[in-house]
Amino acid sequence: MSYTKLSKYMSLILRHKPQVIGITLDEHGWADVNELIAGIAKHNMFNREILEEIVRTDAKGRYSFNSDRTKIRANQGHSIPVDLELSPLEPPEILWHGTGEKYVSSIDQTGLKPGRRIYVHLSLDEATAKVVGSRHGRPVIYRVRSGEMYRDGLEFFCSVNGVWMTKQVPVRYLNKIENI
Repeated sequence: MSYTKLSKYMSLILRHKPQVIGITLDEHGWADVNELIAGIAKHNMFNREILEEIVRTDAKGRYSFNSDRTKIRANQGHSIPVDLELSPLEPPEILWHGTGEKYVSSIDQTGLKPGRRIYVHLSLDEATAKVVGSRHGRPVIYRVRSGEMYRDGLEFFCSVNGVWMTKQVPVRYLNKIENI
C-alpha cells in the first residue's frame, strides 16, 4: 500500500474507526503508537519508520505525536467524541470555507454544520478553501465573518496544524463567493 493510502487509512482509524484494527483512543484522541503499528501491520507492510515518515511528510499536518512519541492522534476531523484540549481563541476577522456545489442549497438555508464531524473546519485563506472545495467537485467558497461571530459569543478553536474550527456557522455570518 502506498504512503498516501496508508495515511488515509490512519486518518480513518484515528478520526473515525479505531475499532477497525482493534485499538482504542483515549478521551483526548491519543492512540498507543505500538498498538497502531501492530494493528496496521496485520494487513499491510507497516512499521515505526513508515509511520514516522507519514507523519513527517504529511502536507496537511494531520497527525501529532505526544512529547515522548509513544502516542499519536489526528489533529482534527474526528467524528467520534474526543477532547483535543484546545482553548477557545479569537479568530481572524475573516475565515473561509470551501465546499462542493451539491451542498450549497443546504448551506444557504441552514448555515455550516459539522455533518459527521464534531466541528466545522475553516481555512485561513480563500486559496486553501478553494482546494478543500475542489475535493467535492466544482468548488464553492464561503466568506465567514468569524470576527463578528466571536464578538457575538461563538467559540473558535485552532488545531495544531492551523485549521480553524467552530461548532457551526449560522447563515447570517456567511457570504457566498460567486465567481471563483
